[in-house]
Amino acid sequence: MHNNSFPSSDYPADVHIITHEEKTVLLIGTAHISQESVDLVETVIKQETPDCVCIELDEKRYQALTQKKKWQDLDLKQIIKNKQLSTLMINLLMASYQKKLGNQLGVQPGAELLSAANMANSNDIPIALCDRDVRITLRRAWKSTSFFKKGYLLATLFASLFDSTELSEEKLSELKQKDVLSELMSEMGDALPDVKKVIIDERDMYLSEKIKAAQGKRLVAVVGAGHVEGIKTLFHEDHSTQLDSISTIPPISRAWKIAGWSIPILIIGSLLTIGVQKGATVMGANLLYWILANGIPCALGGLFAYGHPLTVVGAFAAAPITSLTPVIGAGYVAAFIQVMNSPPVVKEFESVGDDMGTVKGWWKNKLLRLFLVFLFTGLGSSIGTYVGGYEIIKNLIG
Repeated sequence: MHNNSFPSSDYPADVHIITHEEKTVLLIGTAHISQESVDLVETVIKQETPDCVCIELDEKRYQALTQKKKWQDLDLKQIIKNKQLSTLMINLLMASYQKKLGNQLGVQPGAELLSAANMANSNDIPIALCDRDVRITLRRAWKSTSFFKKGYLLATLFASLFDSTELSEEKLSELKQKDVLSELMSEMGDALPDVKKVIIDERDMYLSEKIKAAQGKRLVAVVGAGHVEGIKTLFHEDHSTQLDSISTIPPISRAWKIAGWSIPILIIGSLLTIGVQKGATVMGANLLYWILANGIPCALGGLFAYGHPLTVVGAFAAAPITSLTPVIGAGYVAAFIQVMNSPPVVKEFESVGDDMGTVKGWWKNKLLRLFLVFLFTGLGSSIGTYVGGYEIIKNLIG
């Protein structure tokens, strides 16, 4: 049986009591790398024995925390087919950033969320996983970001990984009081307002509605400290009708579809026009230039990433074709060939967080090398499209 009243004076400031209609919620704001947060969560759940424990996790992240050895379930070939490789990479970058800080604090990221789940299970208390699917969050964030700001986002995350500065005691103490990823997003808020909106603001709304929908009248909710104020603000408002709209991946706009097909149409049209105006020999020479201009830098990208020999050959062959269709990029073709011929092993999945923090690790770990193949072949193909297209247009109008 739970207590008849909440002794709010007995709890630290990280515990916030919200009453809404017939529900009373103890909202615990945690840092995802803090032993103090773990202890606080265990204390509150043990003392309150609530009707339900709400946790800032989705099903995928919950499985990742509770079933750490099930990397075999990650189907890289399907991820590549679904064009989710960049999403996976960002997810791992952010997890590695947390892990790096957690190592300095002696606590693994998400320990307090796992502790909340374990405490609930051991006391036969129902669990509500209240966060939005992490894949939807990351894909919405990625799609909301412009091409140039995508580069800024990746550069910021990469820089955080390779920063070897030891945190001061003051900074460590400060981080213990915060949700680290929320803090990182807040710092980037001015430069990346759309990313912050997706990762923080939308999830505040989602978490608030899911907590309200949890069974029972007396609840304990465990969320990152960065979400507390947003949830408290939104809790007394009804945003249930907006959940569907923030739980979907925005479709590609008509303008982007037109833009995506405009380059292939322009290149093919220019080659055909050259053939009509200047003859098949000149058209053939321009076509050969297109193939080499696309294939060579793409293949070099594969070589630079230490891709499998078949990956390099496949990248060379794919780039001239994929550059003429927006449906699939050379990076995804090269990545698929790479994973077929040099798949990561389980221990490389398990060490990916540490390997991300060193330059050598990116080329040594086969999972990270897969990302390098994807990035460098895609970059090479983009360069080739520009160089080849420029030459063909120049020959057409020259």
